[in-house]
Amino acid sequence: MSFSNEQLSKLSLTGLESTLRFAQISLDSAERLVKLNLEISKQSLEEHTQAAKKLAGITDPQEALNQLNKLATQSIDKAVNNSRSLYEIVSAAQGELTKLAEESVGLFNKSLISSIESAAKSAPAGSDATLNAVKNSVAAAAAAVSTFSKAAQQVVEFTDSSVKAATSATADAVKNSGKRATTA
Repeated sequence: MSFSNEQLSKLSLTGLESTLRFAQISLDSAERLVKLNLEISKQSLEEHTQAAKKLAGITDPQEALNQLNKLATQSIDKAVNNSRSLYEIVSAAQGELTKLAEESVGLFNKSLISSIESAAKSAPAGSDATLNAVKNSVAAAAAAVSTFSKAAQQVVEFTDSSVKAATSATADAVKNSGKRATTA
């Protein structure tokens, strides 16, 4: 089984396009992460400055304690929201990269089957069984990749729902503990 120059060029171009898409997805995700981190840093600096000014003017110890509890609750709530944003960025990038990998494997399989079929046309008599065996093994490998991909997607969906439930539960617990601390 041999590849023609046209087939090799097409495979090379497809590989290059996949590599460029991978790089673009990675850069876009890195850009979103950097932007998120800068926004978090800026907000944190502003909030800490305001909190320090507020605490500096408080003379009653109980009021200071209530204010510190409120600030701690707000900080944890913001941390949960920031981790949720971070998870969303990473999850989106992972989804795009998974899709890219699936497309690349699919294109490779199509190219391989096309090559097998063109080889079959010029194959000697009696080699049909061998070529069918190769086609069947390629189809089985593609089915296995598809099954693995679907299972991985189910794991991602389960993880996503678990992370959302955990962050929601954490946020609720923080809010409830903050309410108890201020009413105590």
